[in-house]
Amino acid sequence: MNRRDFFGKAAGALAALYASLKIPGFGEAAGEFETMQNGAIPKRDFGKTGVQVTIFGLGGEGILRTYGRKKEAVPVIERALDLGVNYFDTAPAYSESQDYYGAVFRSRPGARDGIFLASKTHDRMRKGSLRLLDDSLERLGTDHLDLWQLHDLREQTDLDEIFSKDGAIHALEEARKSGKVRFLGITGHHDPKILKAAAERYDFDSVLAALNVADRTSHSFIEEFLPVAKAKGMGVIGMKVYSRGRILEKNLLTPKEALNYVLSLAVSHIIIGCDNVRQVEENVSLAKQFKALSEEEMSALENRVTDLVAPLTYYKGHW
Repeated sequence: MNRRDFFGKAAGALAALYASLKIPGFGEAAGEFETMQNGAIPKRDFGKTGVQVTIFGLGGEGILRTYGRKKEAVPVIERALDLGVNYFDTAPAYSESQDYYGAVFRSRPGARDGIFLASKTHDRMRKGSLRLLDDSLERLGTDHLDLWQLHDLREQTDLDEIFSKDGAIHALEEARKSGKVRFLGITGHHDPKILKAAAERYDFDSVLAALNVADRTSHSFIEEFLPVAKAKGMGVIGMKVYSRGRILEKNLLTPKEALNYVLSLAVSHIIIGCDNVRQVEENVSLAKQFKALSEEEMSALENRVTDLVAPLTYYKGHW
């Protein structure tokens, strides 16, 4: 089975798993956070794009990475819109995520116009990527994406294909020239060296990278990649903030501490997949309360997880 076939099969197999994952003590009726806070969600510059994005964006996983859960997924998107979130993430590999967004945009005229919408291509070649883009636009019910990203860069072979004569980089450039996408990005959680190599090879606008309190110990995106992104003026989106809930499972950190840690790095914002409306509200509330941590405070949080680095950074290729 080649890598592209694997993506298609894996998406279906993972959908049920993602749907069943819950963050203990988070997003339930009784929580430690106030649901509503006065004022807007803070915004930051999204790299050199000239766009400002809310420091919390809705990730494409959680309830969105499912099949047949429209009645639960649509309210999550709508609540994020109502609370002022302006960055929304999805991908063809995320089950029916794009269809859920499309249902919202079709039922709420004008909703698409006020947000920054990001999707991806997991195909490494030009033709396959362009097919994915056209399908994404149809399912989303829009004529363009604000950001189109090369999804899940892991190995040198990915870059060899992408930058080949018929590689996906040509699809990205064509789509931008035609107006189907505005900005171009990369994503990855496997190896910071691959993201670094991609960024040094091409002038991408953004990167979606795995960033959390356990990152610095080995193969660190913080140490090995963030300086490159900063030097190139890339917008940096943090993911794996809660490590799919694992950071919170043993009360190592509170959600507030985990979120504040990543937002204290050189990032434009973070995305978090939510299982329900309550989680959207709590993440928005935490974003509104954000206060940057000192280096000493960040080190203290890092020290709490030193014995569990491997399970908290399970997505890295060296484990």
